[in-house]
Amino acid sequence: MASELYNIIDAVSREKGIDPQIVVSAVEDAIVVATRKYYKTQENLRAELDKETGKINAYAVKTVVESPEQVEDPLVQVTLEEARKADPGVEVGGELRIPKATEGILGRIAAQLAKQVIFQKVREAERDTVYNEYIGRVGEIVNAMVKRVEGPDVIFDIGKAEARMPRKEQSRLESFAMGERVRVVIARVERAAKGPAVVVSRAAPELVQNLFQTEVPEIYDGTVVIRAIAREAGERTKIAVMSKDKDVDAVGACVGMKGMRVQSIIRELRGEKIDIIEYHEDAVTFAEKALQPAKVSRVTVIDSGEKHLEVVVDDSQLSLAIGKKGQNVRLAAKLLGWKIDIKSEEEKRQEVEQQMSALVPMTSTPLESVPGLGEGVVEKLSAAGVTTVEALADMTPEQLEAIEGIGPKTVEKISVAVNNYFSSLEGGEVVALPEGEAAGEEPAAGEAAVSGEVEAAPAQPEVAAEADPQAESAQDPVAQDPTAENQDSESKS
Repeated sequence: MASELYNIIDAVSREKGIDPQIVVSAVEDAIVVATRKYYKTQENLRAELDKETGKINAYAVKTVVESPEQVEDPLVQVTLEEARKADPGVEVGGELRIPKATEGILGRIAAQLAKQVIFQKVREAERDTVYNEYIGRVGEIVNAMVKRVEGPDVIFDIGKAEARMPRKEQSRLESFAMGERVRVVIARVERAAKGPAVVVSRAAPELVQNLFQTEVPEIYDGTVVIRAIAREAGERTKIAVMSKDKDVDAVGACVGMKGMRVQSIIRELRGEKIDIIEYHEDAVTFAEKALQPAKVSRVTVIDSGEKHLEVVVDDSQLSLAIGKKGQNVRLAAKLLGWKIDIKSEEEKRQEVEQQMSALVPMTSTPLESVPGLGEGVVEKLSAAGVTTVEALADMTPEQLEAIEGIGPKTVEKISVAVNNYFSSLEGGEVVALPEGEAAGEEPAAGEAAVSGEVEAAPAQPEVAAEADPQAESAQDPVAQDPTAENQDSESKS
């Protein structure tokens, strides 16, 4: 029959949820500490609890050696001759246990010290028990009761231990009252000096997943599967679901009739918004769904290895696709597991134009390369900051006329000269300039402008580089009518 002391130890062990042998070892260690303090000795002491009588015996243990020369420390070693005086059956290498009296000699101080040792050992065993209990339950949903609030942290009672929920694991929409019962996720278990710290969370995505499993029977029985969840607690959650049965609508099952199922979850989360999206294996289609409620124009895979997407939306949809402080696109990227670059149609157009312009080599041809430009015009254009043929070709007639010393006639001749230059580069036909005139040389004051001497427009390729004899005859009235000269002579006579 077990002693009364052992029965008490057994009851304490069951209450604390620890092994009784751990408590027995704690009691034995406490007696060793008290005995050493009383005898003021450094001997190797050991204590044993007799379960039947409840008596705790203390011993000084020494190792047996053969000769006195082998004794290095008399406190822990004894010769074979000395040992056999106390125990005839002892052999070399064995242990000699010398009893130490404990009854009636351990005073109040020693007893108090023994009590502290017992409590310390029991607390350590209890910590190990709590750690081993919850380390394998990380990610599990448990029912907890609010015990107290310590600053920003909320302390919960989760059964065998207390759990702490720091501020970053809380939803900004939630507040808790003493004694309130809520569901929490075991986020992690930490070893600390004061014992294992069980950290719980109401911001983890697993909480939303558990709520859907509770409210949606199709998810509970496996007909509908939750493939991905992205959550920002207190703001918005995106959840991607897929149906294994073609006759079951995954999104409709989660929403419920008139939204009853999802509304129940939203109430549990204190009004947090929830987007339910149909899952697709194709990343492009999935991205279009994930960015709802924004309408996506097109999705392009930039790098499938790096999981990089580019999404283009209409200019009016850009702010909606990005969301408040980038929340919508951020949650969509978490849901997909891809990096998303989102751009408007205008931004994409400008980007394409820049890429096209980068492909075209930028040339710079000086004005002196154009043979039809006079030196005076080149000087006037250079003074105005126009030093290349490309810059001159991009200017409008109004811009040219705004340059000092250049009039409409000079503008027209400059246009012909520049077109001739580019036509010569492309192998086209060149427009002839009036003989004896350089482009840009204005007629002198009082000099009449000849109406028939304006060059043909550059867009008329049929004009030849050499003068046409028929055209010259058309301009000469004598050539047009051979009898004109004779008629004129007769009239004079």
